[in-house]
Amino acid sequence: MNIVVIGTGYVGLVCGACFSEFGFNVTCIDKDNEKIEQLEKGVIPIYEPGLDVLVERNHAAGRLSFATTLDGYAENADAVFIAVGTPTRRGDGHADLSYVFAAASEVAEKLRDYTVIVTKSTVPVGTGRQVEAVLREANPKADFDVVSNPEFLREGSAINDFMRPDRVVVGAESERAIERMRALYRPLYLIEKPVLFTSLETAELIKYAANAFLAVKISYINQMADLCEAVGADVHDVAKGMGLDNRIGSKFLHPGPGYGGSCFPKDTLALVKTAELFDVPVSIVSDVVAYNAVRKSAMAARVIRACGDNVSGKNIAVLGLSFKPETDDMRESPALDIISTLCKSGANITAYDPAAIEEARPLLPESVVYVASAQDCLKGADCAVVVTEWNEFRALTPHIFQSLMAGPILVDLRNIYEPNVMRENGIDYTSIGRK
Repeated sequence: MNIVVIGTGYVGLVCGACFSEFGFNVTCIDKDNEKIEQLEKGVIPIYEPGLDVLVERNHAAGRLSFATTLDGYAENADAVFIAVGTPTRRGDGHADLSYVFAAASEVAEKLRDYTVIVTKSTVPVGTGRQVEAVLREANPKADFDVVSNPEFLREGSAINDFMRPDRVVVGAESERAIERMRALYRPLYLIEKPVLFTSLETAELIKYAANAFLAVKISYINQMADLCEAVGADVHDVAKGMGLDNRIGSKFLHPGPGYGGSCFPKDTLALVKTAELFDVPVSIVSDVVAYNAVRKSAMAARVIRACGDNVSGKNIAVLGLSFKPETDDMRESPALDIISTLCKSGANITAYDPAAIEEARPLLPESVVYVASAQDCLKGADCAVVVTEWNEFRALTPHIFQSLMAGPILVDLRNIYEPNVMRENGIDYTSIGRK
């Protein structure tokens, strides 16, 4: 079976590599000539553990190729996946679907035999119908079906999420489309992973509903953390007590500085905007969107309070820049708000991240100094702030903080250290949701 994937971003490249690992012939298309040239050389444009090995193996086997044009590929494709970006549209908060429609229009001109056109991008309800209209207008004689197949890939564990998913959701409404999608995901049937077939609209909404629910859980436990601080409770024990209830579950009940990344911020906002269009407000999600923005700003204020309400002229070490570990993604990372606010307050920022420094440079103030290790970051610092919970930071002992820092103030926004251990060793320690 021949597959074309339009877009070599996070979703497109991971899906293309994984489908080729299934044994299909996959061509990934991107108009960025430099990106395609680098991929041909085995240079991966994103940081995702294991992706480089997967791409190299399947490229060498001849199952995975890269091109800048659909010519010669779309004509022979059994399935074309549209995996382009759907960023928040400036001005109104809706998802920008211009790249999706442009891809659909371009594909339409190439179609010959029956093809399934699969929207892999995260798109609002109703987009599949619009994509179908674009295809029909561009090529009225084309034989195709539009399918919605939302992705559920977590950055940092995307390959495992594709190969061993909790579920696969497919919005398809013809028997031909359903059978072709069954064939594409047949390797998952062999390991008994559930594949849920629904209508187009249902599949599109499942993606948004799932992401919004997880965002609600994150914000909920963050608000509980604030309450824990006020009443003298421990948020980790609260989260454990909640999570042991099978109806709730323990995942995403980890307090922190707020959610970020490529999905939750834009998807929650897009869901709110879609609901407004249909006059069905989702006030819970609206409140979460507003609260998460405030949460990030509150983290900078927490650092300033820990420094005696004044950070002017003080040296602050920031450990972690990406929105989560095992990725270099800086989109909507809490570090952006925290560092910008601290810089405006007169602080001198030194930052370290194992993967995201180059992504962070153009997004942060020019005054930020970047170093090559956590130890270098801590040298001479008056205060250290843990923003991203990379595993290597867990190995930092009280002795390391004491010996390298000028003033042992530690603000742990991910609660990766034990408060008693830090305080017993003379560290002025602040965490989230604990006494």
